[in-house]
Amino acid sequence: MSEATVKADGRSRPRTALLLGLGLVLILILLALGTWQVQRLYWKEGLLQTIDQRTHSAPRPLAEVEKEFAATGDVDYTPVAVTGTFLHQGERHFYATWEGDAGFNVYTPLALDDGRFVLINRGFVPYDLKDAAKRAKGQVTGRVTVTGLARNPLPAKPSMMLPDNDVAKNIFYWKDRDVMAASAGLPAGFTLVPIFIDADKTPNPGGLPVGGVTIIDLPNSHLQYAVTWYGLAAALAAVLILRLRRPAKKE
Repeated sequence: MSEATVKADGRSRPRTALLLGLGLVLILILLALGTWQVQRLYWKEGLLQTIDQRTHSAPRPLAEVEKEFAATGDVDYTPVAVTGTFLHQGERHFYATWEGDAGFNVYTPLALDDGRFVLINRGFVPYDLKDAAKRAKGQVTGRVTVTGLARNPLPAKPSMMLPDNDVAKNIFYWKDRDVMAASAGLPAGFTLVPIFIDADKTPNPGGLPVGGVTIIDLPNSHLQYAVTWYGLAAALAAVLILRLRRPAKKE
């Protein structure tokens, strides 16, 4: 063996060891990412099953839903029925789209028999019908029973990309329950039920607001992500094996 060959082998061995070490680290990272996506897959499938069970169950009294919310902090999409009187002068407008049209979901305080209030998402109105005077037929009076889906309150603004709520113009870009209620002109010292309720598709007089606008769309791409990460790990492992099996280049 020539001196040049010995020197070449000496230089290639540390380089090969470094390459192998970096490759193993990357493989472990890729495997961890794949395993994390598998765990997310099981979580998402459980969540979707829970939502499906809830949405297909019978409406429950508000007291039961509140009790569950106090115990678990989660009653999203649980059917619920409440009875009370709408305070239409306090309706709040949440910017939304429905079937391709821009407009607002109308959140109206409902005064309950026990003196508390709950914000009801009565449904969608087009942008140019934000003014309640233009849809007076839908401002139902007297005691009403509303059936719909309970929705969890948001703990904070869900994304920095969302605009700030314009309370002065009564335009909300995220559902800040406390600010919605505080700006609705409710009596001093009012007590608010800790959840929202999205009204069902029961038609309102005059056709507005359009109820039943709850969107249940939870994408589940975790399996594809897991396959991608595991596939990259397998490909990298194959590259490393081929590299180790390749004879050292001789000068």
